[in-house]
Amino acid sequence: MDVIDLKVVDAVARHGSMNKAAVELNTVQSNVSSRIRSLEDELGVSLFQRSAKGVQVTPAGRRILPYAARLSKLLSDASAAARDDGQPAGVLEIGTLETTLALRLPLLIARFATAWPDVRPLIRTGTTSSLIQDVVDCRLEGAFVAGPVSHPELLCETAFEEELVLVTSRAVRSLDAVNSIAHLKTVVFRIGCSYRQRLDSVLAGMGILAPEPLEFGSIDAIIACVSAGVGITLLPRGVVANAWQQGLVAVHELPPALSRVETLFVRRLDGHFSSALAAFLDSVHQDNAARLRAVPQFA
Repeated sequence: MDVIDLKVVDAVARHGSMNKAAVELNTVQSNVSSRIRSLEDELGVSLFQRSAKGVQVTPAGRRILPYAARLSKLLSDASAAARDDGQPAGVLEIGTLETTLALRLPLLIARFATAWPDVRPLIRTGTTSSLIQDVVDCRLEGAFVAGPVSHPELLCETAFEEELVLVTSRAVRSLDAVNSIAHLKTVVFRIGCSYRQRLDSVLAGMGILAPEPLEFGSIDAIIACVSAGVGITLLPRGVVANAWQQGLVAVHELPPALSRVETLFVRRLDGHFSSALAAFLDSVHQDNAARLRAVPQFA
């Protein structure tokens, strides 16, 4: 097995077609098919299932794909390291939680783009678990995720600290009143969101079994549903400040052990630490040090 073999496997898996993979690799289908067959003979397993509709990756093929991605990233990093003269430039692809994007990143990214016009930030949102996997699989250079995180292949550093609050409709006057909500529902992001897991823990501490959740893909949708009395949620204080000020929701503070959560920036230990990423993280640290947030006290 060599580098070209893994590149061929990756291309065929992405396209689901030997023909399309051959076009991407600037070769002919027979060469692609021959390499795949030779590699399967060498490994003693089938990597793809062939059919009239194309090819599908087998379990053995799926197991090998992350190594193809890492090797491709390693080669890309080597090339980038050779060209990186210390002046931030190029594409910077990072991931973030929806809440971090809404609360922390807009002004930070605007200032960063002004300071480093040769860098083009690409931002992808997701849950903590999906973003971590994207970083591990080299699809992202780094990501903002909710802590704690322990992964042998990742370097983690604290980016921000948030205070989580329980958010309900205005009809719910106190935390104690949550127990009396008939047909209680939680309004959350999809599975993999750490705030969702924390909310289940908060409810368990109140003697409430986690109800069947209602899943939404945006903060605005979640807050609107909570405001309408559909259910309750758990979000950073700053995210719901405007909705609280407008009288749309009620906000309930939690004990520090339940409310404090760190937002971490994670990146691969073995990845190239580009000048663009170094400049971006420096901007994050400067923004954190200078931030004098005037988030209102909820009372």
